Amino acid sequence: MHARAMAGTATDSIRMFQIGLQGGKPQVGRIGPQPEWAYKGDGRSIVAPEHAITQPAFAEDGGEEAEIAGVYLIDDQGQPARMGFVLGNEFSDHVLEKKNYLYLAHSKLRQCSIGPELLVGQLPAVVTGTVRILRDDKTIWSSAFASGEANMSHSIANLEHHHFKYEMFRRPGDVHLHFFGANVISFGADIRTRDGDVFEFDVPSFGRALRNPLNISAEQPLIQVRSL
Repeated sequence: MHARAMAGTATDSIRMFQIGLQGGKPQVGRIGPQPEWAYKGDGRSIVAPEHAITQPAFAEDGGEEAEIAGVYLIDDQGQPARMGFVLGNEFSDHVLEKKNYLYLAHSKLRQCSIGPELLVGQLPAVVTGTVRILRDDKTIWSSAFASGEANMSHSIANLEHHHFKYEMFRRPGDVHLHFFGANVISFGADIRTRDGDVFEFDVPSFGRALRNPLNISAEQPLIQVRSL
C-alpha cells in the first residue's frame, strides 16, 4: 500500500512509514524512532468474536482493519508483561479519516474485536492469512493478509517501548491491547460496507477465525450538557 503511494506526493503517513523503514528496527538495547499510533478507547470498546460491531450513526463509514494485536498486563511493580498475541479487527471510519488527516484520532474511536484465541510465546516473523467480507453468505471482497516483523517497518520491541514509555500506561493491574497495523483494507478497493455484512479474519497459525457482523445504528441524538 505504502510502496504504491510513495510514487506520488509524500504525505504525512508516507513520511512516517519512511521513518520506520530507516530506523524502526534498531539493534537490541537501542531505541528507534517513534511510530504513528492513535488511542483506540478503553475496554468497553471491545466486542467478543461472533458478536456485532456497531457503527455509530454519526460515522461516515465502518471498515475492517485486520491486524495482529499484543496483549499486555501491567504487574504490581508497574512493568508490562506480554501475555501473547491475538487476531484483531481494529475497525475504523476511513471516509472520515480521508477527509482530513487530523480526523484520524476521531476515526479510531470505534469498537473493535479480538480473538478468539491467544497465541502465546513469540510471534512468528511471517504471519499470513486471509481477510474477507461476506454479504448474504457470499464473499464480496477478500485479500491476503501479511504481518509479523518481516512485514513491519518497526520491530515489536520498538513499538512496545514507545507505548509503555508513558507512565500513565504502566498502572499496575491494567491490561493493554496494541494493534500492530493493517497491510490491506477493503476501503482501498472501494468497498463500502452495509448493515449485516460479516468481517472474517482467518490466520491458520492462530486457530479459529475472528468473525463479526456489522450493525449500523440508528440516528444519533444531540448530546446536550447541563450546567450543575
